[in-house]
Amino acid sequence: MRRGAVVVIVIWAIAIAASIVAAVQLVCFRQATIGRETLARVQARWAARAGIEEAIAIMAWHGENPDADDPRAVVRDLELAADGDLSTGSWRIRHLRDGIERLGPLDEHSKLNVNRLGRGELLNLEDMSLDVADAVIDWRDDDDEVTGIGAESDWYRNRDSGYQPRNADFRHVSELELVAGIWPERLRGEDWNLNGRLDPNEDDGDASFPDDNADGVLDGGWAAVLTASSRSSGRTTSGEPRLDLRTAEEGDVLERLGLDDEQAKALISYAQRPDASMEALLIEDLGTLAAGQTSSSSGTAVARTRRSRAGIGRSSSSSNARPLDQVQLRTLFAEATIGQDDLEPGPGRLNLNSASAEALRVLFPDDPGIADSIVSYRDSKPEGLTSIVDLLEVDMITPQRLAALRNQVDVTGDVFTISSRGRAEATGLEVEILATVDRSTLPVRILEYREP
Repeated sequence: MRRGAVVVIVIWAIAIAASIVAAVQLVCFRQATIGRETLARVQARWAARAGIEEAIAIMAWHGENPDADDPRAVVRDLELAADGDLSTGSWRIRHLRDGIERLGPLDEHSKLNVNRLGRGELLNLEDMSLDVADAVIDWRDDDDEVTGIGAESDWYRNRDSGYQPRNADFRHVSELELVAGIWPERLRGEDWNLNGRLDPNEDDGDASFPDDNADGVLDGGWAAVLTASSRSSGRTTSGEPRLDLRTAEEGDVLERLGLDDEQAKALISYAQRPDASMEALLIEDLGTLAAGQTSSSSGTAVARTRRSRAGIGRSSSSSNARPLDQVQLRTLFAEATIGQDDLEPGPGRLNLNSASAEALRVLFPDDPGIADSIVSYRDSKPEGLTSIVDLLEVDMITPQRLAALRNQVDVTGDVFTISSRGRAEATGLEVEILATVDRSTLPVRILEYREP
């Protein structure tokens, strides 16, 4: 009996020990798995961060070494660094424009800044209604007076929304969701996380949130063409502060703009007029403007347009200054301004060198073909457009039409959003980091930083 009892006890002891060993092995296996996943996540995270740091370093270098004749140089270098490898992982930086995945960071200036758009441009957005457009304007204006059929503080208070209009510029495009009449689905489309990339859950139909049509194309909603992040710095493509013609010395005008003495004097004289504007320099003769006259009697608008594009044949009887040629006109609009609007930081303009065709169509709602012509023309020039005056080479862009656009467009951008996906070499685990950076200052500033 004793031997039998001992055997039973021994068997039970072995069974218990085996169970303990199995439990310890299971716990160790799970811990090892967690450890491997944690290590892989760390490797992927730092690979993604390395991609961001590489992009920032490139932007800083171009900030110190600007090339006014090649505004797209920074973009090309960023594309070359869109893929990178480390000993334990790699990164991929991508963005979507017009439904196509492209290398490198997203130029926020490829979108229209909602803080710069008027009611007319807002109404050109797909499915935009008049009440919502007015509510957007009411949100950002500095008063509490209702615009048209918009919404001010009373509307939000009466609905216990818990917030009121900012009465200042939008700080981020997602803030539009707070505006009366705007639903997240309209703003975000399928891009629910606003990363500008087609994620698996955004291309699987109804299988997971959000709902999408699983067509392999990202519907980015209004956020695909709108931003609040782009900023105008007052700096030109040459890296110099923009020259204010109202306060500039004649020597600075001669040196920066490549004008002769008479042209410089006429330009400075015109800039002193209270009604002086850069837009008028696209349409009228410099000598005529300096004398305080107009050239409305010098032929039809079409004839004046042809003379303006050629830089010849315009009357200069009112001044000794010869007309600005096309090169001088390009330099003038690339380097100078009249007044303070272009000198102080503010909402960014649309960068013609990176603008999506969809954003350009908002500016040309009556003739979408103009947007396609601009894209084709700028893509035919490796260095891109060096001045907004280059648009005069595009069919259907007249000096009058360009003058109307001047406040909305530019040829460079300072704010980029970097979507960097790091991948661990051993496991294939991926981590995405999004950083919005401003390269207008040195060191480059990180405006927004998001990790999952």
